Amino acid sequence: MVKAEFLHHVGVNYLFAPWISWLLLLQSAPFATPKTTSYYVLWWFFAVPVVALDVKIYGQWFTKGKKFLSTVANPTSQISVIGNLVGALAAASMGWKESAVCLFSLGMVHYLVLLVTLYQRFSGSDRIPAMLRPVFFLFFAAPSVASLAWESITGAFDIASKMLFFLSLFLFISLVCRPALFRRSMRRFNVAWWAYSFPLTILALASTEYAEEVKGSIAHLLMLLLLALSVLVSLGLTIFTLLNTRMLLPDNDPISTLHHLPTVSP
Repeated sequence: MVKAEFLHHVGVNYLFAPWISWLLLLQSAPFATPKTTSYYVLWWFFAVPVVALDVKIYGQWFTKGKKFLSTVANPTSQISVIGNLVGALAAASMGWKESAVCLFSLGMVHYLVLLVTLYQRFSGSDRIPAMLRPVFFLFFAAPSVASLAWESITGAFDIASKMLFFLSLFLFISLVCRPALFRRSMRRFNVAWWAYSFPLTILALASTEYAEEVKGSIAHLLMLLLLALSVLVSLGLTIFTLLNTRMLLPDNDPISTLHHLPTVSP
């Protein structure tokens, strides 16, 4: 099963998810504070696999031919970008500015490549199952994480962080204004619905930093709206998941059943 995901152009991106989760948990864990030995060791343990997957995925993008990326690129490809940005966020909290800048630049450069590729809608870039349409929310997750990562690196929610936040907010509004895009995926609950949770949460976190920096009534209202939406979505997803526990490991797994979609050679 892991090998099938590793060779699949959608599934391979989900291999970043565990490491992203653990890096986020590391930053919120009470027993591992920054600038301690345990934090350093755990950061290396979680960050190295992200870089290793980067070498595999990004290396293929510029060595497999000019049409390779336009064939395999899809919204889930942004998970790899988020992995680098979360790693940069954790590194900055330790004071490792050089490591943080390295991961940040690696993630943002490839995010720009992905954004241009997906915007132009090359042949194959939109070939993603309808049930996985919620992953389109990853479009604004990456710049949201980037705004927080850059704030951690520079120590302030400066112009660059604000630009990234505004970009994520614009992409969020663009997606919300197109409910037809998600209509088929919303007919029946599936695990892919959880793709709504993280982007909304990270956007809400970015809005709190923006509100603290701007200190305006509109910024605080926006923060409250996004925080409320994030909580409601997460709570709703939890309830739906509890009511549909049998669907956590469905028999019709999209990664194993979509044989018509391209696979990626090692």
